[in-house]
Amino acid sequence: MDPGASSTSLADPAGDPERGGSRVCGVCGDRATGFHFNAMTCEGCKGFFRRSMKRKAMFTCPFSGDCHITKDNRRHCQACRLKRCLDIGMMKEFILTDEEVQRKRELILKRKEEEALRESLKPKLSEEQQKVIDVLLEAHRKTYDPTYADFTKFRPPVRSHPGSRGATKSSSLLTQDLSSEDSSDLFGSEAFSTFPGSVSLCADSVEPPPFPSLALPEEQDESSSINLEFSQLSMLPHLADLVSYSIQKVIGFAKMIPGFRELSAEDQIVLLKCSAIEVIMLRSNQSFTLEDMSWTCGSSDFKYRVSDVTQAGHSMDLLEPLVKFQVGLKKLNLHEEEHVLLMAICILSPDRPGVREPLRVEALQERLSEVLQSYIRARHPPPGSRLLYAKMIQKLADLRSLNEEHSRQYRCLSFQPEHSMQLTPLVLEVFGNEIS
Repeated sequence: MDPGASSTSLADPAGDPERGGSRVCGVCGDRATGFHFNAMTCEGCKGFFRRSMKRKAMFTCPFSGDCHITKDNRRHCQACRLKRCLDIGMMKEFILTDEEVQRKRELILKRKEEEALRESLKPKLSEEQQKVIDVLLEAHRKTYDPTYADFTKFRPPVRSHPGSRGATKSSSLLTQDLSSEDSSDLFGSEAFSTFPGSVSLCADSVEPPPFPSLALPEEQDESSSINLEFSQLSMLPHLADLVSYSIQKVIGFAKMIPGFRELSAEDQIVLLKCSAIEVIMLRSNQSFTLEDMSWTCGSSDFKYRVSDVTQAGHSMDLLEPLVKFQVGLKKLNLHEEEHVLLMAICILSPDRPGVREPLRVEALQERLSEVLQSYIRARHPPPGSRLLYAKMIQKLADLRSLNEEHSRQYRCLSFQPEHSMQLTPLVLEVFGNEIS
């Protein structure tokens, strides 16, 4: 279509009633394409009017001078067609000169070139980077069930009086998990029936709050919230199972991180032991709700509050900063792609104590960091993207502090035989012989 011909045309996709209402050509009744030369017309009548005015054509009607112009007969009488054009308000003053048409063409071309340049300069993810993201997304979706259906298999939550059950025998479950091709095999119904819980705050679990609405129940005095009353840990078995379950899911996720399985078995185990609780805390943000500062994992039975976690052996020294962490992370409004990259970066931390080949781990982490920065530049629009990478890395530093406090509180709890027997073999292995 000639750009000059439509130079004064207004595309009117909404069919503004104030400018003519229906999208029908006022000359012949054909489908109109917009306002051309001050009237709603089709492309055919627009071109006819422009040519007639530029040629200063003089037409004579061969009939009675009052022809009814339609889409089918509009070529039969040019005189009545032109008259109809003028009658509906088409104006020759709106027609551009040849020079104006040329300038308009050049302007349109320039704008297209500028747009193409902007598009070419826009940050993009490489094919390889997109593939890494796709692999991590699939890994997360295979190891995180947003329906929390498996929670019904845990020892049930008891929010008042403690229960007591025996623990299962311990074995090197972490090594088994790493060597297994399918991590889901490690968590079948049989394995589940032997679960005894763990003490930590799990990814799909518990809530801690530093806010008045999240205060501990009145029956717990101040000293019992600070100096843990280990005799009242009724939620320990359930949360132990929850954490053990979450550890297995973290292992399954880690095994699918590009390059992770190529590390030595010793380094894989070290990285998982050191990062497990941090990744669980990151994952738990998916079920964390800002409205009531709780983790909501399906039904009301699996809605976790601060009081639930204190009944599993944790104090506010961990819970208060954890809730602050969850709130801050939630407010970053991370895309799922950013979330899974952050978890993978967390696992592949070369400075974990006991890592034998830190340079190999660092190379893998650096690759993921570059993918994350590229993704933010290319896909996360401002203002949310402003300093987002730096804020995400700060969250990893916050997790280190939370990890240290969790370890301290875990050690306190594990010194009590009546409570450590509630922990699962996997929890005992991951959090027991810590590398320090």
